[in-house]
Amino acid sequence: MNPRRSLVCLSGGVDSTVAAFLLKERGDDVSSITFWFWSFPGAPDYAGKTKCCALDTAALAAQEVGIPHREVDASQEFHEKVLTDYVARYGRGETPNPCGRCNRHLRFGYALRVAREGGFDVVVTGHHVRKVQLEDGSYTLARGADPNKDQTYFLYGLSQEDLAHLEFPVGELTKAEVYDIAQRAELTAAQLPESQDLCFAVAGETSFLFPPEAFAPGPILDIAGAQLGTHNGLPNFTVGQRRGLGIAASQPLFVIDIDPSRNALIVGPDDALLRRELTAYEASYLTGKAPEDGSPVNVKIRYRSPAVPAIFRRLDNHRFRVDFAAPQRAITPGQLAVLYDGDHLLGGGTIERPTVS
Repeated sequence: MNPRRSLVCLSGGVDSTVAAFLLKERGDDVSSITFWFWSFPGAPDYAGKTKCCALDTAALAAQEVGIPHREVDASQEFHEKVLTDYVARYGRGETPNPCGRCNRHLRFGYALRVAREGGFDVVVTGHHVRKVQLEDGSYTLARGADPNKDQTYFLYGLSQEDLAHLEFPVGELTKAEVYDIAQRAELTAAQLPESQDLCFAVAGETSFLFPPEAFAPGPILDIAGAQLGTHNGLPNFTVGQRRGLGIAASQPLFVIDIDPSRNALIVGPDDALLRRELTAYEASYLTGKAPEDGSPVNVKIRYRSPAVPAIFRRLDNHRFRVDFAAPQRAITPGQLAVLYDGDHLLGGGTIERPTVS
């Protein structure tokens, strides 16, 4: 029998490198690709690398593992589906989550297409998630073995067709075990720092993506509508933010809403950030079906937050509401509301901006 043909999405980091190494050790016929996103007109000059995917380190990782490697230019798609959307969402008063959108609309779909065209059996990534086949034959994702590195939050948009052709070898490992494998195999990736920032941030900044008018000054208003100060551009702020407001008040004030129609920041006390529900749009469910209306779920409203109990309410095919058991702080429009049943990922959507009176 011919060995399985596996295509690894190789960033050059330790997780994807170890994933490739494990499959090679298992006897798969392994090849690798690295996406490059920075060839569109006006793109920043990253000199061949970004914080997310470095062409030189990815090529070195492939050489060390002993597998073929090629670069795939996805610049135009990245610009259209991720960066343009990122800027537009700030213009709608949201704080976007581009990693979730990139995974849902670009990375996996593009990789699966390349795999089909090349005759590969499976696409492999270094995500810390576990693929699980249910009794009815369908697939879901479960949290990775390392709770501090679990990445299911970003993968809620995958479909059954996607999951049937995906594999995540490091999902069963802790990060320490991944590093141990890399060190024992003498892989350079074991010495590289982890990437934490957005792949397109330059020194932590993304302001270069925006037109100058996006940073037009505007009013900072309290809940009653009184002006307390002036902000220096809505993209500099997010819901829940306290620092950098530049206003004096008798109590701490936080951003509770971003109102692009008035180019205004709305601020208020900490308790004004508490909400018992949210609505989400662009809904996607791993099984293709929404949970039963009124069913209990656990919900993560940001990557580093715990999943908390709520009741799921289906609004239509593309929107849902969740009613939390306890009020949640700083629910941020544009971020992801991701649904779980225990450790199993159900789906999710993008948090809508509520109407603030």
